[in-house]
Amino acid sequence: MVTTLNKPSSLIHEIQLEKVGDWNLFKFSEALQLRMESLLEKKKADQLTTNEISELDAIGELDRIFTHVNAMLAAENANQ
Repeated sequence: MVTTLNKPSSLIHEIQLEKVGDWNLFKFSEALQLRMESLLEKKKADQLTTNEISELDAIGELDRIFTHVNAMLAAENANQ
């Protein structure tokens, strides 16, 4: 998956809803998860291209959004 991304919404096709216990959580597809891990490894080695920096930024933004939404869902489920 070598793509130039400008917005996290361009990754919408890589989003999954996964049942974890009693909860449904938003998760990345396996392909997107692997891509993020690959980009993070390249970042550690200081080998990211400009396009890859943008791609990692978009994936990271989406990851932060999902973390927040999943936390809200967990809190709501805990209150029921």
